[in-house]
Amino acid sequence: MMRYVKKIVNLLFFIGFVGFSQNNPVKTFTDTTNIRIGEQIQFKIAVAEKNNVIFPKLQLDSLGKVEVVESLPVDTLKDKLEKKYILTSFDSGKYIVPKQTVIVNTKKYFTDSLLINVATVKVDTTKQKMFEIKSIRKEPKTFDDYRYLLWWIIALLLLLAVILYFVFRRKEQPKEAVASIPPIQEALQRLKELDEKQLLQQNKIKAYYSELTDIVRAYIEKDINIPALESTTNELIETIIDFNESSKMGISSEIIEQLREILQSADLVKFAKSKPVVEEIKTHRNMSEHILQNLKPVKTKEDELE
Repeated sequence: MMRYVKKIVNLLFFIGFVGFSQNNPVKTFTDTTNIRIGEQIQFKIAVAEKNNVIFPKLQLDSLGKVEVVESLPVDTLKDKLEKKYILTSFDSGKYIVPKQTVIVNTKKYFTDSLLINVATVKVDTTKQKMFEIKSIRKEPKTFDDYRYLLWWIIALLLLLAVILYFVFRRKEQPKEAVASIPPIQEALQRLKELDEKQLLQQNKIKAYYSELTDIVRAYIEKDINIPALESTTNELIETIIDFNESSKMGISSEIIEQLREILQSADLVKFAKSKPVVEEIKTHRNMSEHILQNLKPVKTKEDELE
């Protein structure tokens, strides 16, 4: 009785195994399994399905002797997909490419393993004509062989040019001493040049006020020795008042207030986008000239002796 039960179980297992094998949509093909060193094998995986197929990135032999030369794009046929791989090996021996996993509709299927025989190339030395050992022949010279010399030549030419410049250059004529211009004359000259630029006619009010106040500030810094170019309006006015009181410079309060008005108007133009009318701008220009001519500190007798 037990014997019959065992036969029935084995029969059911065999039928299930055959059914499983028949349901496996993955098959492999090779054009050969015997190659010589350096020759190539075409390894192909065919799947009887056209949707939701993921081909493997080949897991090759454990020794790393088999190499993938090229992984070709998937071919779409009438009722299946095919993926081809070109394999090769450069070491003689027998190597096993293990089973590969192919996913079809989220299910895993396995290919058959592949045994590859790689043979060496036999050389019959008895029939091979032997030649005498020739001496080493030198390669012909090219431009690249002398490229490094180019930089040396350029460096030498530059050095020679520098030497010749210093040896043969003409003696420089002594420059005439530039006469120093008094700060007031320089300021008035800059004021005249500002008029000639015609910035008002070009509606460049901000640029006009920037240069106008720069002329006044530069004059104060040069002639009165007060840091005016980097000071704010309030800082500059307070400094002038302090200097005026402590050193008895003799600058009138009217001039100081006119200076304050011009600098504050310029600040409004530059930072608050104020746009004064033309008559007001001309008044500030004339006022600036008046300030320049009357901002001179009064010289004491000690200053005149110095």
